[in-house]
Amino acid sequence: MNAAVDRYAADALVDFARTLLARAGVRDDIAGDVASILVDGDLLGHTTHGLALLPAYLGEIERGTMLRDGAPSIVNGRASAETWDGHRLPGPWLTLRALDRAIALAGELGTGTVVIRRSHHIACLATYAKRAADRGIVALIYCSDPSVCSVAPFGGVTPVFTPNPLAAGIPTSHDPILIDISASLTTNGLTARLHKAGQKLPHAWVQDAQGNATDDPSVLFTEPRGTLLPLGGLDAGHKGYALALLIEAMTAGLAGVGRADPTDGWGATVFVQALDPQAFGGGATFARQMDWLVDACHGTTPRPGIDRVRLPGENGMARFREQQANGVRLHSTIMPALRPWCEKLRVATPPSSSPYRPPSSD
Repeated sequence: MNAAVDRYAADALVDFARTLLARAGVRDDIAGDVASILVDGDLLGHTTHGLALLPAYLGEIERGTMLRDGAPSIVNGRASAETWDGHRLPGPWLTLRALDRAIALAGELGTGTVVIRRSHHIACLATYAKRAADRGIVALIYCSDPSVCSVAPFGGVTPVFTPNPLAAGIPTSHDPILIDISASLTTNGLTARLHKAGQKLPHAWVQDAQGNATDDPSVLFTEPRGTLLPLGGLDAGHKGYALALLIEAMTAGLAGVGRADPTDGWGATVFVQALDPQAFGGGATFARQMDWLVDACHGTTPRPGIDRVRLPGENGMARFREQQANGVRLHSTIMPALRPWCEKLRVATPPSSSPYRPPSSD
């Protein structure tokens, strides 16, 4: 029998995270946005990019490497494009501001793009894609971290890139299509979690320092260190490699700050683009095309062992609704990691309710 897992009301988690950030000195509106994005990550099921990030964020705030207050400055601006300096402000707040600005530009001009240099970490990209799609806007969000090297280019064993995630929010007449993938086969967050727990990856998604693919994340934490494999692995990793280069160009390249510069520490360079379907073929025709694709994908015959074909983000949206209604199932490592901060900042943990018991594996 599997052990029960406590659930927490989503609103209570947002208030809990906001209070911790505010007690750490973060401006109230920034704290609220960061808390909301982190909890949305857990609601969608991205458990390494939700509240699991909050202890590290609080540590960065305490050290002064993530700012508590301030505003981005516009480095360059054209009619439908802007480049911001984020001054190492919290990434979720900055990215929400960039998304709002890009959507406003798209409302006037059909499209809007904001690139941010020197943002801090931006958490789960799908959360921004969902917010745009909920407003009928197509959004593209790309991210890289110039301070981290954990992914080798295809054919190499020397790290150059971060996983370089990209997300897209595509509205339909029903749930949005939410794409949130990276240019690598796995992420730093998942490999670190599994390594700490002494567990293996589901597949050979990393390579050791000699270029041998393995499912053992410990090769990333022992010298000489291995690397994450690009999307496609040893067979077709040229595709992930190419994608990583594209994301570097759209983030660091357009922002003018990246791996060619001295590092500021853990953070992000961010690309946010919004497109208003009304400015192109029209909102109704966009929905008709996307709805046809959704129906066609759902209607395909599944291969053996698959119950039915799903769209990207479909499971995430189902989790989002179920957990909003019944409480969020936090990963078992999250609350223990936050308890020292609760004691330090004198913040009570939220009450749990309605324990969730996973189905038995017997």
